[in-house]
Amino acid sequence: MKHFLKHCSQIAIILGLIILTSIHPVSAAVSYSHLYISISDAIMSSKQDQDKEAIDAIKTFQSDWKKTDVNTSSEKKAIESSLDEALNASSKEDRLTALTKLSKALTALEKAENPVDEQAERTGFLKTITPALNLLDNAIQTGDLEKIESQYNQFNAFWNKNERPVREHDIAAYGQIETQISFMRMTLADDNPNIDSLTDQFDSLKKAIDNFAAGKKTATQSGTYSLQTLLDLIDEAKDQIDEEEYSKASATIKKFITTWPNVEGDIRTKNASLYTKIESDMPIIASNLMKDAIDEKDIKSQLNNFKQQIQLIQGDQNYSFWDSALILLREGLEALLIIIALIAFLKKSGQTHMERWIYIGAGIGIGLSAVAAILMSTLFNSTTINTSREMLEGYIGLAAAAMMIGVGVWMHSKSNIKSWNNYIAKQMNHAMSKQSVWAMAFISFLSVFREGAETLVFYAGIAPKMSTFDFTLGIGIALLILIVVAIVLLRASGKIPIHYFFAVATILIYLLAFKIIGVSIHTLQLTDVLPTSIISELPVWANIGFYPTIETIIGQSILIFLVIVTFFYKRHNEKAVN
Repeated sequence: MKHFLKHCSQIAIILGLIILTSIHPVSAAVSYSHLYISISDAIMSSKQDQDKEAIDAIKTFQSDWKKTDVNTSSEKKAIESSLDEALNASSKEDRLTALTKLSKALTALEKAENPVDEQAERTGFLKTITPALNLLDNAIQTGDLEKIESQYNQFNAFWNKNERPVREHDIAAYGQIETQISFMRMTLADDNPNIDSLTDQFDSLKKAIDNFAAGKKTATQSGTYSLQTLLDLIDEAKDQIDEEEYSKASATIKKFITTWPNVEGDIRTKNASLYTKIESDMPIIASNLMKDAIDEKDIKSQLNNFKQQIQLIQGDQNYSFWDSALILLREGLEALLIIIALIAFLKKSGQTHMERWIYIGAGIGIGLSAVAAILMSTLFNSTTINTSREMLEGYIGLAAAAMMIGVGVWMHSKSNIKSWNNYIAKQMNHAMSKQSVWAMAFISFLSVFREGAETLVFYAGIAPKMSTFDFTLGIGIALLILIVVAIVLLRASGKIPIHYFFAVATILIYLLAFKIIGVSIHTLQLTDVLPTSIISELPVWANIGFYPTIETIIGQSILIFLVIVTFFYKRHNEKAVN
């Protein structure tokens, strides 16, 4: 039963990972931003019919909610009631309704803990925006298009700086205001702007602002919207352009504009520059489609670019349970093989009394792996690190990929039977020659601690980008395989060609490194840490971590280059030996 100690070490590593991904810093002011992220993830997944991912996001909310210390009983009760409804919803529609209630209940809690005079904010917004609104009104009344466009641009910039109260208190009013501003931009982009249309659009804009200030609720649009809704509208407009139905294509883009406020938050939080570009360019595209001379190629190019960038955000997190399983399986098998090789060597050499030191070394490796997890948690959650969650995920992912490349190169070098036997013999002969229990324990310790530390870094790079269910499922599958392998190897020590395992595992580890590099660079692009140079001719393959940007392709090309160099270097050495 001793070999089960190895599995205990893997469980300890998993517990260390859980510590790593769950510890949160304590701060003086309570923030619920992470809870809103879970709600947003659940809503997006529900709208896209990804029920499992939606439930996982709700369970993440539930877990984080339990860690909060809330004293306001009525708001707490409302949140827990809505949470229960969301968890037990029998349909997508019921879940979305419950999630909306949950979001409102959480907002109510924030307001209760940080009282804000909403009506005062509404009135204050009207007072702030009125001068810019009056200047735009006066410009429209003059009929001077140059003056109108100048005042429109000033008003739009002023609105963008002061829109927060509207967006926070009444998203429907926010959408109505945004739509009218976009329609005015569309009219101004026409070759011969219609002043009457501008006047009507301004009147609708002013009415929406006045209604918000007065506290009148704006009717919300029916239906559910997601990033896929925007993509579908872009595809529809492109098809209409191909059929030369330009007026219909313009109407479809207008529908895009009216739908936009319902999902813009999903883009604003991920790619601020794309958010700004869509808001400024889509109205112009709609207007250009109504002109006498239409540059079809340019319009389709713009739409394709928007589609691809939205897809980059939509396919932002795509690790599967196989990715989770592969990490633990690869790391666990390597440590397991080394320990079993040590035990088999001792048995064959009649040194069974030294076996306990192998287990002692493995135990110390487990303990230090857990300590490493806690230190990593403290470091990554430190309030002194002024970086976003997404940026940290990107950096960790690249670090994990770099380590995986190193591991892959090492495994590649051991995929030859002679190399593997020399490696084990060198380690064991060194220990046996000294007859030192410390040497034996140290070999065992290194085999576990090295794998434990690597496993933590690898998992830290992918855990935030996959569902809890897939994450734990992958670990569970890997553990079952490890148990089976341990039993088989203990019964057939020395008979299995270990080098074959390393050859296959090397390929798998390189493939996973390819994916992690792509996802990590993509994450850093979304946070504007790295530039985004899109290659429009290439597709998005999020499942393998391929995003059609020059930066991600360069990163993955470096990996491919290193793999090729390693392959030929190994072949050269083998020929030299032979």
